[in-house]
Amino acid sequence: MAQKEKFNVYDHVSQTILAQLEAGTVPWRKGWTGGGGGIPLPLRHEGTPYQGINVVLLWIRALDQNYVSARWMTYRQAQELDGQVRKGEKSTTVVKFGTVKKDSGDPDNPEMRSYVRAYRVFNADQINGLPDLYYVKPDPPRDMGTCVDAALDRWFHSMGVPIDVSEDPAAYYTPSTDRIHMPRSQTFLSASEYFSTLTHEMAHAVGHKTRLNRVHEGNSRERYAKEELVAELAAAMVCARLGVHNSFENTAAYLQNWIDVLKTDSRAIFRASGAAQAAADWMFETAGAVPVQSTGLIAAE
Repeated sequence: MAQKEKFNVYDHVSQTILAQLEAGTVPWRKGWTGGGGGIPLPLRHEGTPYQGINVVLLWIRALDQNYVSARWMTYRQAQELDGQVRKGEKSTTVVKFGTVKKDSGDPDNPEMRSYVRAYRVFNADQINGLPDLYYVKPDPPRDMGTCVDAALDRWFHSMGVPIDVSEDPAAYYTPSTDRIHMPRSQTFLSASEYFSTLTHEMAHAVGHKTRLNRVHEGNSRERYAKEELVAELAAAMVCARLGVHNSFENTAAYLQNWIDVLKTDSRAIFRASGAAQAAADWMFETAGAVPVQSTGLIAAE
C-alpha cells in the first residue's frame, strides 16, 4: 500500500496564492462582487482579527465564494455557539504557528521548537443557527468622493514620515531621503485611490532602517519583488481596517515578479505576510486608533 503523501503547509499556501496570481487576480486588491465595498479584515469567532498569511488565505476564499461575514470558526466552535455547518459546505485551510517544549536533558532549560500546523475553518455564511451578530455585514468603505478626509490625512501625517506633494504625477518612497512623494489629491479619481496609494508608500517607509529595518535576500530583482509584495499586503491590511476601498490595479510586471518569487520559494509568502503584518501593526501603534471620519475636507493645494 502506497504511503500517503504528507501535507505540506507551505506548499499548500503558496500554490493557493499562485493560482490566483496566475489567473490575473490579486486577492487582496479585489472588492466584493455585488456587495458593499472592500474586503473586511477576517475575524475569529470571538471577534479578534486574524494575522499574517491567514488574512490572505481567508480573503481568497471569501472573494471566491462571495461570503459577506467577516467571522470564521472551526466546526466545533460553531457547535459551541449552537450553530450547524450546512451539509456539503467546504472548509478553508488556515495555519497556526506555535512552540512546544522538548526534553533537552536539563529540566531548568527545556528546548523550545517551533511548529506550523494546518487547521480548518468555516465562514459564518456557511453556518445556520449562529447568533445574529455573526451575520452582521462589515461597515461599507468610506464614501469620500474626490475629496480627501482631513482626519484620515492627519492620521497618516502623525506617523512622522515626511510626505511631499507636488505637480509631479508619481507616487513613490525614496529610502535615501526617507520621504514619500504624492501627486496632489485632486488628481486622483477618488479619495480611496489616494489613500490606498499613500498606504502602499507608507508601508515602504515603515521598512526603513530607523523603523523596522526590513531587509530582503536575493538579487536586485528578487529584493524588489519581495518588497513590493510586502507593501501590497500591508496596504491591503491597513486599508481593510481603515475602511478604505483598496482598488489599485496591478500591472502584469508586478504579477509576474510575484509569481516568480513564489514559484522558487514556497515560504516567501509567509515571510512577506509576516513582514506586512508587522508594518501594519507599526502604523496603528504609532498613529493610534482608526480615526473617526471627519466632515472637514482638505482644501485644494
